[in-house]
Amino acid sequence: MDWGTVTTEDLIEALREVDWSSPPRPLNEFFSRFTVPRSSNKWNSRLKCNLYYYRTNYFIMIVFILVLNFVNCRIGFLWRPLAIFAAMLTALTVAFLNDSFAGTFSEKVTRTVRRVSPHLAAKMRPPLTPVIRGRPSSKRTIYICGRPRWVFVSLFSAASFILWFVSCGLLTLLWALLIGLLGTVLHASFRTPNLKARLNTFREEFRAVWRNYSEL
Repeated sequence: MDWGTVTTEDLIEALREVDWSSPPRPLNEFFSRFTVPRSSNKWNSRLKCNLYYYRTNYFIMIVFILVLNFVNCRIGFLWRPLAIFAAMLTALTVAFLNDSFAGTFSEKVTRTVRRVSPHLAAKMRPPLTPVIRGRPSSKRTIYICGRPRWVFVSLFSAASFILWFVSCGLLTLLWALLIGLLGTVLHASFRTPNLKARLNTFREEFRAVWRNYSEL
């Protein structure tokens, strides 16, 4: 696959729809070989390939930097309980952006509610997915507990922002995120894609979610 033809929108959509339950790549592979890209096109292709292939590693790295930053700062978790709840709420909000997690979360919550109130659980079911040419539409709306995903993302984002502001941890969060994102971009820019990473891009995992795939 030529990653130079994959747009940023395609990559974001692929990361949103792909299953994130796969384990992270081994550390010896993650820190194996680094080289400077020979051109801007090579850098662009390498960046997209590594962001997709090492996505779980980057997520864990950012979370680790966030935790380490809050533990070392003077407004640590032990002194700011609201910061703990804000961090959990923020993580849940980000997780909702992934289709697989959103669907699994909604299904588990609906099953739990069904044990107590089957009538309420029936209202939490998502509407039927529209079918185009005999198959579900690729632009279907993701629902969480019977409501569009954007409703939960908006509410949780607003609540987490307020909690971060009240706990005086907003600047610490932004600083930690900046460090984590900078580290991710630097690694993805200089980590030489190996053969395993390139072959992985040909699997159905990416083809199924790539918006411009020829069969869609």
